[in-house]
Amino acid sequence: MDNKTLSIVSYITIFGWLISFVMGKDKPNSLLKYHLKQSLGLVIFSILLSIVLNILLMILNIGLLGILGFIPLVLMIIGIINAANEVEKPLPLIGKMVEDKFSFIG
Repeated sequence: MDNKTLSIVSYITIFGWLISFVMGKDKPNSLLKYHLKQSLGLVIFSILLSIVLNILLMILNIGLLGILGFIPLVLMIIGIINAANEVEKPLPLIGKMVEDKFSFIG
């Protein structure tokens, strides 16, 4: 797979990220490294958001909070579109925070 395809696959769950990380570590370019960082940040954000929403739903029992669970899906779609267009654009909400993190990626 080429780096563009690996960049797209990295947004599809943690398994897609692992596949992209392992297959792309032989010949990574800046596009792949950038989207690996963004998608790992998205995975971590998704897990934290899920925990917070579950706690709030148990305490407050407000069903409308469940709508916030779609935020990671929307961010994933935006990331896939950016990767498909070969653009190194940060994701809304979390992109700027993770740009300089995850130095093990490259």
